[in-house]
Amino acid sequence: MSPSPSRHVNPWIITAAVMLATFMEILDTTVVNVSVPHMAGNLGATVEEGTWVVTSYLVSNAIILPMSGWLANRFGRRNMLLACVTGFTITSLLCGMSTTLDQLIFFRVLQGLTGGGLQPLAQAVLLETFPPAKHGTAMAAFGLGIILAPILGPTLGGWITDNYSWRWIFYLNLPVGILSVIMMSAFVHDPPYIGRNRSSVDLWGIGFLALGFGTLQIVLDTGQRNDWFGSTKIRVFTFLCVFGLLAMVIRELTAKHPIVDLRVLKDLTFATGTSLMTMLGFVLYGSLMLLPIFLQTLLGYPALESGLALSPRGVGSLVMMPIVGVLTNRFDPRKLIAVGLAVGGWTMFALSHVNLNSGYWDIFWPQTIQGAAMAFLFIPLMAASMSAIPREKMGNATSIYNLMRNIGGSFGIATMTTFLARRSQLHQNQLVSHITPYDHAADTMFRGMQSWFMAHGVDRVDAMHKSMGALYGMVQQQAMLLSFVEAFWVMGVMFLCMLPLVLMMRNARHLHPHEKQPKPADQKDRQHETEPELAGAFH
Repeated sequence: MSPSPSRHVNPWIITAAVMLATFMEILDTTVVNVSVPHMAGNLGATVEEGTWVVTSYLVSNAIILPMSGWLANRFGRRNMLLACVTGFTITSLLCGMSTTLDQLIFFRVLQGLTGGGLQPLAQAVLLETFPPAKHGTAMAAFGLGIILAPILGPTLGGWITDNYSWRWIFYLNLPVGILSVIMMSAFVHDPPYIGRNRSSVDLWGIGFLALGFGTLQIVLDTGQRNDWFGSTKIRVFTFLCVFGLLAMVIRELTAKHPIVDLRVLKDLTFATGTSLMTMLGFVLYGSLMLLPIFLQTLLGYPALESGLALSPRGVGSLVMMPIVGVLTNRFDPRKLIAVGLAVGGWTMFALSHVNLNSGYWDIFWPQTIQGAAMAFLFIPLMAASMSAIPREKMGNATSIYNLMRNIGGSFGIATMTTFLARRSQLHQNQLVSHITPYDHAADTMFRGMQSWFMAHGVDRVDAMHKSMGALYGMVQQQAMLLSFVEAFWVMGVMFLCMLPLVLMMRNARHLHPHEKQPKPADQKDRQHETEPELAGAFH
């Protein structure tokens, strides 16, 4: 098999070309969130209606993402990358120019459809551009995008909205998109086995995929706002989701030319790695949602400062990504994954000790260490998961892998949002039961508050009402704090529960199947020298 033409170009130039656009696309999944109230107010809509600006993007993104490998094999990966970036850039301009909410939602759907394929296609390009021995380095570059972009998104979105206009969130994509198109046109080329698939189109597979993943994303994104299965709409969408996903799996396993080749999951290492990435998406996006809410609602941080409080996680990842990339090239990735899971679990348990007196540094250090732990997880896991996938199936595998990370993130946000609301209500009911005249501590606090208000000029009746309100506010605050503590603790346990799955993966330091070569006789001495190095590795 002849090498890809891209091999004649400096791999770091190709990395910059594909990761510019990919970082921009991942950033747009979170950068809009904090600007929804501004968009809704500016376009004459309610905040509830404005949330469809986020939901519509996620739905269309989820539909196109698993299809990107098939589209690349049919039309060419380079052509698909150029089409995705060009379409994403144009629709970003149209989003910024929208004058009504309906227009904005429509263009966000198109933006999600055009940008959804960038993540798996970029990952496939990097895995093929770098040799297997350098896959850790390649995944370090890719990991910077998928970890840093969701962290920077809310902060950047809040800053742009406060200082300029929400429209500039979309306009900033234009120069990045144009530069990325120019670089891809010049430096990215297809390997010989890409773009040769001229089989019939699996229309049933496309339909079931769109139905299943589209309705799943709607259920996850709007479930809590609609009281989950208390809503007829959510029940209907859940039924359609289950039907669509089951029909898609049956269709794709029986079709001669499936739109998503699920048979790649027969490889135990890839299947295990995909499962781990789904759970990591859950805890990454779940914790990214929890911490800003904790800082704003309980510690009184402004929106921008709560976003900046996430920056230590990005710093930890940024510092450790290059180091972990080198370590992945030299050591068994499974050992690095185990370290990342153990340290990540510890950081969640550390965050579970927060209280209303927690300062900045109580949040800073767990965040920084957690960012470093994410580097130990994402890079080795991506390299290990793809280690046994043939190159001609790489695009399909990366599509499934990235889809499950996004689905895991959606589950994480939906689950943690519901968990906070339900557990806070439970703790509030428990605490309120102790606020009675017969509870000495509660009665003493109530009388002390009443005396304080009266000492500041409030009459006795108003002082009593104000004291009751203040006491109820304290109960709500403590109930919310307990729910946050439990949420962080649950995610810490999830980290530890992932450790046994690592044992199911193979040693990714072995060469890919298509890279293996017969060992000449004159290399026996060299083989003897490397045996001690491999003696301590997992088998």
